[in-house]
Order: sequence, then structure tokens, then C-alpha cells
Amino acid sequence: MKKVLIVSPHFPPINAPDMQRVRVALSYFKEFGWEPTVLCVDANYIEAAQDSWLEHSLPQDIRIIKSKAFSAKLTRRFGFGSLSFRATPFLNAEGNKLLAREKFDVSFFSTTQFGVMSLAAKWRARYGLPYVLDIQDPWVSNYDYAKNARPGGRLKYAVSQWSARRTEPVIAKGAAGIISVSSAYVKDIETRYPEIPAERFAVIPFAGAEHDFEFVQNTGIQQRVFNPSDGLTHWVYTGRGGSDLKKSLSGIFEALRQFRLRDPQSVNKIRIHFIGTSYAPEGRGEKSIEPVANEFGVADLVKELPTRLPYFETLRCMLDAQALIIPGSDDAGYTASKIYPCILARKPILAVFHEKSSVLTILNETNAGTGVDFSPSDSTETIAKKIVATNWLSEGYLRTPETNWENFEPYLARSMTRSVCQILDKAITR
Repeated sequence: MKKVLIVSPHFPPINAPDMQRVRVALSYFKEFGWEPTVLCVDANYIEAAQDSWLEHSLPQDIRIIKSKAFSAKLTRRFGFGSLSFRATPFLNAEGNKLLAREKFDVSFFSTTQFGVMSLAAKWRARYGLPYVLDIQDPWVSNYDYAKNARPGGRLKYAVSQWSARRTEPVIAKGAAGIISVSSAYVKDIETRYPEIPAERFAVIPFAGAEHDFEFVQNTGIQQRVFNPSDGLTHWVYTGRGGSDLKKSLSGIFEALRQFRLRDPQSVNKIRIHFIGTSYAPEGRGEKSIEPVANEFGVADLVKELPTRLPYFETLRCMLDAQALIIPGSDDAGYTASKIYPCILARKPILAVFHEKSSVLTILNETNAGTGVDFSPSDSTETIAKKIVATNWLSEGYLRTPETNWENFEPYLARSMTRSVCQILDKAITR
């Protein structure tokens, strides 16, 4: 059996989105001829929410090697607290010890901690180990996330992008394969480095893990956010907030305001919960959703919990809700992997996304929910009009969707892992 070294700094019990591809794939690697070993950072060195249930969901026969990292309190004195900055030397040391005594066929870097990817090129030069990259976010970003950031945030963003422009060319050109969750991210890299053969790229979205919902049901995990039996109609969104969601949120809240004017008695029984909107540690997250709702006079219907809940508790929130809502980014390349668990929750879905987003395509293919598109030129009133036309707050909307599960099969964990393994197979022939 071929051997792959998977580098994922975030790993259970850390509750971070960028480890989910690896977590859900681990159950299927051996089926497709690959024995995985995971190299990650010990959770004690990571400033992020932990979820012990995530560890229980892992296969028992997977070898996991954990590294140390510099203390965030120490490195923050010098202006940097990112995990890639703190952990790369230690991951390198653990990787060198492992590769010196064992032969691996390929390494697979799946993380948004892009600084760690420098190890891929080092290990290729030292051990002849080909590598595959999983680009989950733009490494070199063309999107101006910094324009609304605080001064300190703008400085850190500028430094990170300066570093990215220096390191991405070398590492991307040396990769035997590059996976991305978004075709837009692939297009950006192809444009910057046309010398990379097109066959080395593959768009593989994150997967839906149907077993996660079975895990929630079997373990009896409960949520603490709302009472599903209180007579109110609860809509739920689980995921990050941010200024890039304001366009879609404004359309949603304007539509909600209009509905309230028409039928205040019904609308006043609605609660829309935005859960886990900040990546900051508990108690330090700032609200980014309620202020927008306040602009449209519907803040009393909107409840925002910036703290990131344990992963399986968020799934329970979905299962307890009457319906799910997903505001999309104004970045056309943003692919919301949260669409897959939303579909698997078997609840009515309203998703408001950029007209070029793959989320709309997935919803149309699977008939799993209602997608509302917007263009960069659309006004809030235009988006709200489209939302109102869906009758999203009517009782008739709150029905279990007639999902086309055959069309959804390619988006499940087993299919996704098969595609990843095919890229690994090609990588070792190069």
C-alpha cells in the first residue's frame, strides 16, 4: 500500500474549518490504496476552540504525529501570532525525523496556514518526496479584505501578502498536484504561473460527511443556543461573519423588514440565529451580523453568537432548526463548504450568493434548497426583491426538500476522497 504524509497543522480536537477535508477523508484513504499518516500541531499550542467529539469521530487505526509550536504569547510580542509562523520549525523537525527513517510516496498539505507549505519544497529537495497542495483559500489574494480592517490588521495582511508573493511561485511550480475548493482559485494560479501544466490542477470541493449526522444522533449531543420547542420559528446559520457578507445580509434583512410590514404577527415569531461568526477565542469575538440587522430595524429578530461552538453542536443546531439560511460572500470565488452539511441536515435552505458562486450550481443540481443570486451591481432593494419572491418566510416554505441524492453523491466524503487519491496517484508518476 502506498504511503502519504498528510500535513494539517489544525487537527482534532481543534475545531477549525481547514482540517475538515482531512478529517472526513481519513475513513476512506485505505479503500483507495493509501495508508495515511497525519502530521499536526499539538492542540495545547493552538489558540482555537477545541471539540473532544471530533477526536471520537476519527478512525482508530490512523497514525497521528504531533509537533510543538512556539508560544503565541511569546511571538505576539514581536507582532506575529499565526500558527504557521509558530509551528513551522517544529513541524519541520518532526517531518525530518519521520522521513529519515521511513519512505513515503507523497506528501499532502491541506491547510490555510500557507507558511507551512514551505516544508513541501524542502522535503522534496532533501528526500525526493513529491507533494500535492490543497489550496482552500487564496494564497496570494486579489480581494481587498484589508480595506475594512483595523490599522494593525492591514499591516499584518500586507506582510502576509508580501510573504505569499515571495513563496507561492516556488512552491506552486514545484507541486506535483494542486487541489483547490474553487475553480476561481485555480484560475488565479494558472494566470500567475502559466508554465504549470493544466493537468496538475483539480477542483475538489469539501465533502459532505453523512456519518457526522449519524454520530450526532447516536451520541445524543445537544445544543444550548435555542429551545426548538418554544413555539418560535428558528432559522439557523453556522459559520463565519465578515464585511464581505454585508451585501447578501443587507438583502436578507431588507426582505425581513418588508415581510414584517406586511405581516408583523407572523414575522415577530421568527428568530434567525447566526452561530460561530468569529474565529476569536471565546469572549473576544466581535459581532458582525447584528449591526447590519440593526441598520434595517430587525435586530430584535436576529441573534448572533460570535463564539464558535463545538462542531457537532452546530450540527445539532441545524437539526433542531425549522430552516437554514446562508448569506454568501461578495467574492465570486468564495466556496461555502458549509452548504454540504446544510443539505445533509434535510432542512429548507435559503442561500443568497454571488451569481458566479458554485453554491448556486450545487443547489440547482441537487434540488436541495432555494438559491438567490446577486451581481456586484445589484442594490440592496434588488436583492431583497429576489428574496421576497421566494416566499421564504411562508409556512409553505418550511417543508423537507425533495433532494436529488443521486446528484449529491459526488459531493460526499467517499467520492471526494477518491478524487484526492487519484491526484496522489498521478503525483507519484511525475
